[in-house]
Amino acid sequence: MSKIDVDEEWRILIDGERISTQDHYDIVDPNTTQVIGRAPEATGEHALAAAAAAKEALGSWKALSMEQRCEFLGRAADVIEAQCEDWVDLVQAETGATIKVARTMQVAGAFIDRFRYYSKPSEMNQPLPPIYSAASALAPESLITGNVLRQPAGVVACITPYNFPLVNVAGKIAPALAMGNTVVIKPAPQDPLAIIKLGEVLNEIFPPGVVNVIVGSSPEIGSALVDTKDVNMISFTGSSQVGAKIMEAGGKTMKRLLMELGGKGALIMTEDCDVQAAVGGIASVWGFHSGQICTAPTRVICHREIYESTIEALSAVSEFMTVGDAREEATLVGPVITESHRDRVEAFIQSGIDDGADVIVGGSRPQRDGFFVAPTLLAGCTPDMHVVQEEAFGPVVVVMPHDGDDHAVELANSSDYGLFSYVYAGNTTRAYEIGKKLESGNVALNSIAPHMYAPFGGFKMSGVGRDRGRWGLEAYSEVQAINWPS
Repeated sequence: MSKIDVDEEWRILIDGERISTQDHYDIVDPNTTQVIGRAPEATGEHALAAAAAAKEALGSWKALSMEQRCEFLGRAADVIEAQCEDWVDLVQAETGATIKVARTMQVAGAFIDRFRYYSKPSEMNQPLPPIYSAASALAPESLITGNVLRQPAGVVACITPYNFPLVNVAGKIAPALAMGNTVVIKPAPQDPLAIIKLGEVLNEIFPPGVVNVIVGSSPEIGSALVDTKDVNMISFTGSSQVGAKIMEAGGKTMKRLLMELGGKGALIMTEDCDVQAAVGGIASVWGFHSGQICTAPTRVICHREIYESTIEALSAVSEFMTVGDAREEATLVGPVITESHRDRVEAFIQSGIDDGADVIVGGSRPQRDGFFVAPTLLAGCTPDMHVVQEEAFGPVVVVMPHDGDDHAVELANSSDYGLFSYVYAGNTTRAYEIGKKLESGNVALNSIAPHMYAPFGGFKMSGVGRDRGRWGLEAYSEVQAINWPS
């Protein structure tokens, strides 16, 4: 906190310039409820100006080779890495992350890694083998060859969530910039200050207009970016409800879409699985960042033979999930992002109780300042319950029994979501066969660890498209085929 100047003037960034706004709004530390800064309140006009600046910069930026563009990303990674330790206090105060999460994941780790990964040029073009083309009314007989090119999508509006602001925006803008796009960043209103700081760093490195940052609490900004023809693509991470509205509105101008939306991760446990390993995996994510992570295994679907022992084991590990001051090293579970979100999570838990679920752990508000929710475990759940079907985005886990692999798959697939699922079984072959049947974009077997360069995205209401690794570059490109007589 000592490094945060509450009176600092934060500005939006358009065409390489820091722009003051007429209005501002408070950013509140969820750990203390104290105001730690005042964010600029941009307007729809600001958003349109940012999109126009990005469009103006697009021609010269995409004209550079990928090698040249990647050099900019490499320089950005070096500068960010040198400064990032100074950002920890700010990021922790904005997000409410525990000190360990803030240091190792919010500011370092994947944030810098994504700039580094995309600073290495990739060959994106693919030659087509010659084919025989018979004479026709269109053309004489010939051999036709060609090439498939990856061209930039254009101006990309990157609309990011509050849970991991820096990591998420890096995962969008690094591949987008490497592919030759220009970007307008619109961070979540709850914690935009570190994104502004990132934008200031990038504006010292990249040409004017290549990276723009618009901040505000009004939906007017996002709507302007979705509606304008100056934006060619929307990359959005957030709720499925908002994603559906973006898809509908973006259709008017045929926006390209990349959307990573809600999740309700299922974790299947067979009767012969390693219960302690599965419980350890669940526990490591249960209270992680107070459950504000879309890939969390919040639906535990365990075989009836191990149902009671699983509940007992989860109850036991919950005693070590210390809720408290996010700045204390011993704290594992800090606050959720806002008072309104805390109220939403509490209402979510109450809906489960009202529907007949049994509260095994938690269920009541910790008696302390800040927006805290106790890790909560609900058993006796049925597939039709709201707590089973919808995402809490808080430290809430539900447990259901199954009577065999096919039944487990049926229960797992009964959700509208399909982002990340998990299978714990006695052997990898059995886990793999179950995993193939899950309607989920990603499946981890006997582990909760993701492959950070595997394609990431969801089935059903969990999103459209894939990013990360090479798929991230493809996501921010258009496919162009060029052919000619051989």
